[in-house]
Formats: sequence, structure tokens, C-alpha cells
Amino acid sequence: MFGLSQRQLLVAIGLISYSMLGVALVMEHGFALEPCPLCILQRIGILAGGTVALIAALHYPGIVGIRWYGGLIASAYCATCGIAWRQLWLQSLPADQVPACGPSLDYLLDVLPITEVLGIILNGDGSCAEVAFSFLGLSIPAWVIVGCLPLLVLTGLMARASRR
Repeated sequence: MFGLSQRQLLVAIGLISYSMLGVALVMEHGFALEPCPLCILQRIGILAGGTVALIAALHYPGIVGIRWYGGLIASAYCATCGIAWRQLWLQSLPADQVPACGPSLDYLLDVLPITEVLGIILNGDGSCAEVAFSFLGLSIPAWVIVGCLPLLVLTGLMARASRR
């Protein structure tokens, strides 16, 4: 794509991912928007995809390795899109069907094993159903999907790009 090598595409994927995390941190600290547990999982997915992309750019493996890295990157972004989709679904529920707010994530991590915490988080709660911010008519999880889909496309293009 545009004559870019696999390494250049991997670096671009990593930098875009970290830029998305930067926007999330500005929204959290600059606009005082507290992230819900699903938002935190989305950040972890974006961080994972970007980190794997940068590691792959440094390692720069052969064709089999690049496919493994591409699969890991795509898995991270697909999981992130799935979590964002779940949050959009929670946000679309009528007020009487929104799950009640549960204990804080810190408390859950202190008293429960991680597998149970993930199950509780993915079920969602009232804080995840709240639309705290929207831009151009889209809430934050919708923007996460808008940001992750091009990264998935770049990951696919990276797998097909020539090694230069």
C-alpha cells in the first residue's frame, strides 16, 4: 500500500494505536471522564495490538512469523471491536433494562479470580451503559470501532506487503 514495507506498516499500526491511547488519556484526565471497565478492556486491546505491532517491526521475522504477528494483532483489534460492540449494545438498552452498577474494578480484582472478573466486566453494568461523551453523534465505543477497523485493514495489508 502506497509503496510501504511491512516494517513501515507495523510502525504505523503501533503509532496509531498509541495515538488512540493518548486520546483516551486526554479524555480521562483533561475532560475528567472516568473509564468504565469495558473502556479499560478496550484500552488493553488497543495497547496489545500496538505493542505487538511494534515488537514485530523490531523483530521483523520471515513470512511465517509475520503471519503469526498479524494474527495476534488482528485478534487484539477484533476483541477490542467486540468489547466496544458490547458496550454499544448496553448503551442502546432502554433504561429499565440496563444492568445495575456493580462494585469497582479495583474491588473485584482484589477479591475475585481474574476469570470471574472478566465475566462480570463483559456482562457490563450501569456505568458501561452511560453515554458520557459523544462526538459527531457517536459515543466513545463507536469511535473505538471506527479507529480499530482501519488498523485491521492495515494489518491485512501488512501481511501482503513486500519485505523492503
